[in-house]
Amino acid sequence: MPDAVPSGFESLAASRAYFTQESMLAVETRKRKLFIGLPRETSLQENRICLTPEAVKHLVESGHEILLESGAGEPSKYSDHEYSEAGATIAYSQKEVFEADIILKVAPATYDEMEFLRNGQTLISALQFGSLTAEYMTALLRKKINAISFELIKDPSGARPVVRAMSEIAGSTVMLVAAEYLARSNEGKGIILGGITGVPPSQVVILGAGTVAEYAARAASGLGAEVKVFDNHLYKLRRLKQNLGQPQLYTSTLDTFALQQQIRRADVVIGALNPEEGRIPFMVSEEVVSQMSPGSVIIDVSIDQGGCFATSEMTSHSKPVFRKYDVIHYCVPNIASRVPRTATNALSNIFTPILQEISQHGGINEVLFTNEHFRSGVYVYKGSLTNASIARRFNMRYKELALMIAVRN
Repeated sequence: MPDAVPSGFESLAASRAYFTQESMLAVETRKRKLFIGLPRETSLQENRICLTPEAVKHLVESGHEILLESGAGEPSKYSDHEYSEAGATIAYSQKEVFEADIILKVAPATYDEMEFLRNGQTLISALQFGSLTAEYMTALLRKKINAISFELIKDPSGARPVVRAMSEIAGSTVMLVAAEYLARSNEGKGIILGGITGVPPSQVVILGAGTVAEYAARAASGLGAEVKVFDNHLYKLRRLKQNLGQPQLYTSTLDTFALQQQIRRADVVIGALNPEEGRIPFMVSEEVVSQMSPGSVIIDVSIDQGGCFATSEMTSHSKPVFRKYDVIHYCVPNIASRVPRTATNALSNIFTPILQEISQHGGINEVLFTNEHFRSGVYVYKGSLTNASIARRFNMRYKELALMIAVRN
């Protein structure tokens, strides 16, 4: 019997074109593998590093690549072996570690390090506005990179987490420094920081009522010193009293006469004013410093922003103090580096989630487009200056970062 010829309807029914078929939904995978370089710090006796071995292990297990310059963790008492065991690749030259896409370091890039930077890289580091020069900015802009100042990075609450963490460390440390130099009979007054029965307490004056001041005042008060805090922002003074739980704490605005009187009598003066519009809002004159008693101690925590005292000059951990008018000046810009392991742990707790966030969004450009708080740290984008304060300071041209990102390719 001859084969039956299928009808037109049967042919249509047999055609796969008319069957309901599964359709693959396009799912965008935005997560991006990061290549992060951790150079060994070479400037200003910087002892910190941005990531602990534990943080490196977490990032490597998340699929990221970490390149660490040999010896980078040693000042914080972390060995190459610990980082290698955590999954990092150890580089034995500065040039090699700068091949990474993201360079994460503490101190600003030196001119020598700038030679290794290439078009499109991202540098995340401190900027240290107080020592910044137009020549430095011009050299950095020529490299056509993205540069992010971690002092300027904000969290969703609007706070600056790196500044907060380092300020807590600095505030706790400065009183230990003050006690050390104040007690040295051959250099300081030979007195204890604080007070004992029958002996008047030492006098501590603090300029500023921010995080450094809070932790310094807590330490000084705990030792029994008489603390006086000056700041022009009454809400900061009020908050400081509440945080310390000391409603009787002496506080005042930066009234010139009252402040000068207290500085002349002080055993220790801490300069911890925050910059406003890129400048320290108040400076103690050389004349007032000259009237302080011999062996008194000045600690200028704001030295990296220009300083609070006319007599301040930047110092380092190897030579931390100098004397002027027989007053001991401690003007080290990276006080937190005095306790590098604690500081490294604090930095690592901040940068690990930031790097994960960059990865989740698909890279630096994408995270800047979606996260305004992270955008606040950018001062160079694709080789263009994007920070208005720096532009005004050096009379340089700048571009609005939000506009650049809005028209990104």
